[in-house]
Amino acid sequence: MSGSVVLLHLAGAVALMLYATRMVRTGVERAYGDLLRQKLRSTMRNPFMAVIVGTALAIALQSSTAVTLLVGSFAGAGIVSGMAGQLAVRGAEIGSALVVKILSFDLTLLVPICIAGGTAIFLATERRTWRQFGRILVGIGLLLLSLEMIGQASEPLRDSKLLPVIIDYFSGDPVTAYLLAALITWLFHSSIAGVLLVVQLAGRGLIPPELGIVLVLGVNLGSSIIAPLLTRGAEPEVRVVPIGNLLMRGLGSLVMLAAFLTFKPSPALIGATSTDQIINAHILFNVIVLVAGIPCSPLVYRASQALVALGTSAKPAESLAMVELSALNQADLGTPSLALANATRETVRVCETVEIMLKRIIELYESADSDKVTALAALDDRVDDKTAAIKLYLAKATIQQMTEDEALRCQELLGACVRLEQVGDIIVRNMLVHVQKKMQRGLEFTPEGWRELSTFHATVLANARLAFNVLISRDPDSARQLVVEKDRLRDFEKETSHSHFARLREGAERSVETSAIHLDTIRDLKQINSLLTSMVYPVLEEQGLLQKTRLKAS
Repeated sequence: MSGSVVLLHLAGAVALMLYATRMVRTGVERAYGDLLRQKLRSTMRNPFMAVIVGTALAIALQSSTAVTLLVGSFAGAGIVSGMAGQLAVRGAEIGSALVVKILSFDLTLLVPICIAGGTAIFLATERRTWRQFGRILVGIGLLLLSLEMIGQASEPLRDSKLLPVIIDYFSGDPVTAYLLAALITWLFHSSIAGVLLVVQLAGRGLIPPELGIVLVLGVNLGSSIIAPLLTRGAEPEVRVVPIGNLLMRGLGSLVMLAAFLTFKPSPALIGATSTDQIINAHILFNVIVLVAGIPCSPLVYRASQALVALGTSAKPAESLAMVELSALNQADLGTPSLALANATRETVRVCETVEIMLKRIIELYESADSDKVTALAALDDRVDDKTAAIKLYLAKATIQQMTEDEALRCQELLGACVRLEQVGDIIVRNMLVHVQKKMQRGLEFTPEGWRELSTFHATVLANARLAFNVLISRDPDSARQLVVEKDRLRDFEKETSHSHFARLREGAERSVETSAIHLDTIRDLKQINSLLTSMVYPVLEEQGLLQKTRLKAS
């Protein structure tokens, strides 16, 4: 087999591994992401629990970078402290390393089980959670399959005459090997993929364990760079945690590389086989960084803040990120197709603002202050201004002759604007009032009540994102799925109400104090879900999938 064919097979196997890793992560995020965020918010105030939760979350998402970005956003919102966030990221790195350890075992039998079972689940139901669970299983199966493919694709390299020369060069120049591994990991955007590739090549005897350990240290450097680059345009508070991770993990990998090259410890000390030695070195490195990070957290946190402030001070007083351009180009009103496209773009921006409001309101239920309340109310003013501008723009566009499809799309956008405005009003005029009442009276939900509210809100938020996607894609399957979810939410509301009244009968003091807020919030969220679901009705009507009445024929 020629070298180019071998490299092509290896590239395909690596691409499948990256795709499968992303497939598992997106499946977890779509099915359980909002619930995981709620759990994370409630447990990360304890530094020890922050490490545990970070580890578990990285195993679930198969990405320490995703956890870093998530924790950074929480730190930016003031939900968790920067130091607790950095400890959570330290735990996420260990979780990421444990994923590699789990995948190193012989799991070939799981490949057909996961792919067949996941596909059957995905095709057998319309429920989002179960479909995403099927997606996760398929992703795991493809990930295990990709590891087999990498092993098979690299097998012919044993007989290569060029490979020993390359390996000898990198063994003699570990710094270049270290930097190359960092670059590849940054391109992969996944430390798990980078380490698994090194492990597979070492398992085939293609690279010595000493070089493998150097490459793994480079993988850790590359992984620590990803989150700071992805958040370079974010608010300063959001960037502190990723920068702290870079200081701890990136500089830690440099220190460990220098120590490894200086003292040259035998890899046999940490494992019997080259595969075990490399994986254990990866785990050991992240454990050392965690242990060192506990006493150093205050210092690293202050250094991270200083670096972020240093980069922020050079920015002009008026950030370009705050400048907004309207898509409602008056010159396009003479062409209905262009005018409708412009209105769609502007409506999508309103959807984004409403999504931010819906996300922030549940955070205020947990931790609120007057500044955050004022900021959320200001977002509703933005929604009102934008929807008014869109409605006026569409009214002007209807002066021109439109086709039947264009007229229907115009009505659809007008209806979406009305509903988005109503959602904003519910959040500010109803739910924000509940927040202020809870804050002024110092009330707290019971753990069961808060769990029900968080889960209910997470479901509504997921449905909102699906509705916004349908507004753009007009996909009938997604629209039908949203209506199914609406029916399921109605059943969930009944279960929640029964549980709440059961707690009232038992005389739970906190349930009595927060009863009105709890029930009103559930009602408001249900109303928001109904409004957003109705945005997709035109798509279903166009396909003949919507019944005119729920009543049974007499």
